[in-house]
Amino acid sequence: MTRPRRTPASKVSTGASVTNSRGDFALYDSTRPYELYFPDDFEQIVLKLPGMQLRHALRETQRLTATTVSGREGAGHLPINMIKTLWEDSKSLQPTSALAIANGVVSVLVAGLQTISPFDPPPLSRLANYHLARIKALIDTDLGDPQLSVNSIAAKLTLSTTHIHRLFQNESVRPSQYIWLRRLEACSRDLLDASFAAKPIGEIGYLRGFSDAAHFSRAFREHFGCSPRDWRQRGAQSVIAGGGEP
Repeated sequence: MTRPRRTPASKVSTGASVTNSRGDFALYDSTRPYELYFPDDFEQIVLKLPGMQLRHALRETQRLTATTVSGREGAGHLPINMIKTLWEDSKSLQPTSALAIANGVVSVLVAGLQTISPFDPPPLSRLANYHLARIKALIDTDLGDPQLSVNSIAAKLTLSTTHIHRLFQNESVRPSQYIWLRRLEACSRDLLDASFAAKPIGEIGYLRGFSDAAHFSRAFREHFGCSPRDWRQRGAQSVIAGGGEP
């Protein structure tokens, strides 16, 4: 998000260009050539997301780069306010609270960006939404089962695997990817949970359905940009710096 004091700022990314005014924001891919141009004094908040995480959560991300999203109304208003809160209060927030808000920011940001995506799939019926909610609830309940899969879900809910895949047509990820992401999100919370502080990292992964510690570590690093050990240490350091308990 760009917060220029006087003159609007321009953001150039991968051959396309966009001009942002105060409170607006835009996406750009830092793995590709880009240029940020500020003709005057400015302040900005940079929200960094692992590319794979964003691509898992949102379709056609390359089509949304260099697109102005207003922070004053519509899709960008709520995430901008949440990002400001996270930025302003980050030093006083406990790790678990900061993580919860950060996850909320990402969810709200993705939901907002989906409203401006050029490819909007047809909405699901009320019955389809009901079944989708049942599937997601079962996944959260059974995350610790290493055998959790589309097939096991279909058997428990008496749905066909084809039907389950069809229900996920409006989601940004396939059912198997959704299971994987929910496991990683649960592990990220557990690693910052004081009640799990004495548990080995591999055991935390095992409790959330990862049967191989090395695979868990690789998947976590790929999604969050750091190892599970570093994630836990950062949380512990935040508690020490803040003088509080998580």
